[in-house]
Amino acid sequence: MKRQYQIRKAQRILQSGGVIAYPTEGVYGLGCLPQEIGVKNLLRLKKRSPKKGFILLASSLQQLSHYLSPRIYRQLKQQVQRCEQEPISWVVPARKQVPLWLKGAHHSLAVRLSKHPIPFSLCRQSNSPLISTSANISHQPSAINDQNVRDYFHYRLDLIIKAPTGVLNGPTEIRDLISGKCLRASTSTP
Repeated sequence: MKRQYQIRKAQRILQSGGVIAYPTEGVYGLGCLPQEIGVKNLLRLKKRSPKKGFILLASSLQQLSHYLSPRIYRQLKQQVQRCEQEPISWVVPARKQVPLWLKGAHHSLAVRLSKHPIPFSLCRQSNSPLISTSANISHQPSAINDQNVRDYFHYRLDLIIKAPTGVLNGPTEIRDLISGKCLRASTSTP
């Protein structure tokens, strides 16, 4: 019951352009809905360059279809089905219409289907992907629990959802969809 209440509260905050912290597969993330006001708030809090771009978390591939060409969408679907049990963030070419405040200085986006119950529920309840980035100040270590998040942001966030992270010991693996190249490896718990 407490989790459902937190998800509903988070959804209201996200709808109003707020920024929340939540556990993911390996670290805590900061997120907002893919709206310009939320992104501006997130960049300000994190002290992050708008040129870097973000990861879009989704509960289903359908939530990502607006951001990808049909050809890339089909290719991503095939890769996700092959690697279904692994939390992998995929760098994919973005549609030209994707705003700069989302993709940064890139022609691509990073996307991931999250199976962690918190971001999965947030995306499903909002019927939207969630912009996500590690919960830290830029160039600092990623937060691995809610206390780390408080240490970085004190009470400047709209909500911190307290729950365990997933099975990884750090951020997820990142792979390029087109080349298959691993851009960042992940670490699983033994």
